[in-house]
Amino acid sequence: MQNNLKKPLLILLSILGLVITISCCLGSVNIGFSSFLSIVSNQIGFSTSINFTPQQQAVLVALRLPRVCLGVFIGAGLGISGAAMQGLFRNPLAEPGLIGIQSGAALFAVMMIVLQVKVFTQLTSLLGYYALAIAAFTGACITTFLVYRLAIQNGKTVITTLLLSGIAINALAGSFTGLLTYMATDEQLRSITFWSLGSLGGASWQTLGCLFPFIAIPVFVLPFFAKALNAIALGEAQASHLGINVGFTKKIIIVLATMAVGASVAVAGIIGFIGLIIPHILRMACGADNKIIIPASAILGAAVLTLADLVSRTIVAPTELPIGIITALIGTPVFIYIINSQRKKNYQ
Repeated sequence: MQNNLKKPLLILLSILGLVITISCCLGSVNIGFSSFLSIVSNQIGFSTSINFTPQQQAVLVALRLPRVCLGVFIGAGLGISGAAMQGLFRNPLAEPGLIGIQSGAALFAVMMIVLQVKVFTQLTSLLGYYALAIAAFTGACITTFLVYRLAIQNGKTVITTLLLSGIAINALAGSFTGLLTYMATDEQLRSITFWSLGSLGGASWQTLGCLFPFIAIPVFVLPFFAKALNAIALGEAQASHLGINVGFTKKIIIVLATMAVGASVAVAGIIGFIGLIIPHILRMACGADNKIIIPASAILGAAVLTLADLVSRTIVAPTELPIGIITALIGTPVFIYIINSQRKKNYQ
């Protein structure tokens, strides 16, 4: 059984390693594989023959490696959150956006962009570079908490109410975001548009240091709930009979998903389809066991987002496309294919 769990994870880790290497080597300044290894070896203290230029070293260490690592972190956070939410809701169409995480982050980020000069001047001067990210993360937490409170009935969280509350809060947040967008200037509109489509262009080692705990905790903790999610797939009553604390499981998964997705949106903007499509692909390839799906979603999510970022920064070089456009172009055909496959199975 352990070998059955390890084999797909090892394959996915190999794919992720290959994608990371390719992403580090390709770009406006191409870096050969031997040069890449030489630079990395020198950075970690191993003495090797220097077969790289100072420009290649500067580009890799200061720009490309932080960006690739950011793509890995955010892809892992989005992928594992999507898998956990689908397991919790027992719905393959579920994703973190359903409970207001992304819409809340978007509302508060747009609020910060549009009202920064009039209302948030002092806050911006205090927080500086991190003002927008902190505002987006705060919005994600507030809307998720509001949706969760609305879903509690007689001390229990009702999944149906949670989803309906999420749809309502999403609509409300979207209307306020639209109002603020209508009030925005041309310069602010460009910032809102680019942020809402996602980008890893702001990557730096400092940003990674701030993001790391918010991604690392969910990625490390959520796999421990795989057994509970397998039990919940049988029904909440059956899971309770098997000794699963369903209420506690719901709370922890929602908190961890909010942490990962809220932090990701705060740093890179809204990136769609990763949390929705990645678990789907893995279920088609590996089955429905969350012991595989949960960790594998983190690995494959990291690989897909890193690859999408490579495409976004090279396809129209020297400029770059927002990464949300690339993930949508990749995700939509895959999603349509999955829907058609499921429909054919239902007819058979």
